Amino acid sequence: MVQFAQGTTPEQNAEVFESLKAKADALNARFRHHSATAVMEGALNDAGHIALVSSFGAESVVLLHMAAVIDPMVPVIFIDTELLFTETLIYQQEVSERLGLRNVQIIRAADIAEKDPYGALRFSDTDACCALRKTAPLQRALSEFDGWITGRKRFQAGTRAALEFFEVEMEANGPTGRLKINPLAHWAPEDVRAYMDENRLPRHPLVAKGYPSIGCAPCTSPVQPGEDPRAGRWRDQSKEECGIHVVNGQFVRTGA
Repeated sequence: MVQFAQGTTPEQNAEVFESLKAKADALNARFRHHSATAVMEGALNDAGHIALVSSFGAESVVLLHMAAVIDPMVPVIFIDTELLFTETLIYQQEVSERLGLRNVQIIRAADIAEKDPYGALRFSDTDACCALRKTAPLQRALSEFDGWITGRKRFQAGTRAALEFFEVEMEANGPTGRLKINPLAHWAPEDVRAYMDENRLPRHPLVAKGYPSIGCAPCTSPVQPGEDPRAGRWRDQSKEECGIHVVNGQFVRTGA
C-alpha cells in the first residue's frame, strides 16, 4: 500500500496522490461500462488487499450479497459502536449466516470506557462521539488494507453527481494511501430495490418501521413521508455525517 505518513512534505503528499490517482484512473477506464458485480470483482482481484465496510443498514445487503457470491472470505468490517439498535446486531448475525460470509470482522473502540464511561458524550459533542466509536476504530481497522468498498451512489447527493467507481481516499491532511471503491455509484434507487427483490434478500427490520437510514439508536429517529431519507439522522442538528466519508477535509452526505 502507498502509505501517507504524518510529517511528509507537500511534494511527497502530491506524489502519493498522483500515484493513487493514476491507479484509480486506470481502473475507472477499464471498468467504465461494467456492472457493479464486475467492478467489485475487479477491485478484489486487481486493486490490492481490499475490505468491504458495511453498517448492515437499510441497503447494505446488496453489496454483502455480491461479495458473498464472488468470495465468501472477503474481509467485511462491521463497526459496533455499542450504541446500535438491537435489530441491527441481530440483522448482522442473520445476514452473515444466510449469505455464508466467513470473514466478518466486528470492530469496537478499545477506549470507550476511558473516554466515554457513562455514554454521555453524544449529548455534549456528537462529532467526538462518532470519532471515538466509529471513525477512529475504522481507520485503525483499514490500516492494513489498500482500499475499501463503500455503498455510496451518485443519486444520494449533488456532491456525488460525478462519483467514480474508484477514487483516492482523502482526509484533511492528505491522501490516506488507500482507494475507495464504489461499485453502486451509477445505481438508482429502483436498481437497489430490484436487486433485493430478485435475489430475495432480507430487509433490515427497521426499514418497515420508517427508518430508511439507520445509524446508532440514540441518534436515529423514524422519517415521515416526504422527508429526506436521512432526516432521522441527528434530527434537529446541523450534523449530517459521522465522519467516515471526507472529501478534501469536508464532510459529505452519505445518503440513505
